[in-house]
Amino acid sequence: MKKIEVLGTGCKKCVNTAEQIQSVADHLGIEVTVEKVTDPGTIMSYKVMSTPGVAIDGKLVHSGSVPNHDKIETLLKN
Repeated sequence: MKKIEVLGTGCKKCVNTAEQIQSVADHLGIEVTVEKVTDPGTIMSYKVMSTPGVAIDGKLVHSGSVPNHDKIETLLKN
C-alpha cells in the first residue's frame, strides 16, 4: 500500500488533488492511503514552495499544480 500525502493549506486545489489521486488509484486497483497535510512545518520539510504538493511514501513527487490524470497514473505506477 502506498502512502500519499497531499501537502497544502486545504485549499480547493489541494482537496481536488486528493480526490483525483484516490479516484485514479481506485480505477487502477492500487491500494493507497491519502492524507491531507496542512501543517506548515511538515510542508516546508518537503521543501514545497508552491502547493499543492504530493509525496508518495515520504518522497516529494509533484508540486505547484493539480496533477492531471496521466501524471497521477504515472506516479502511482512507479
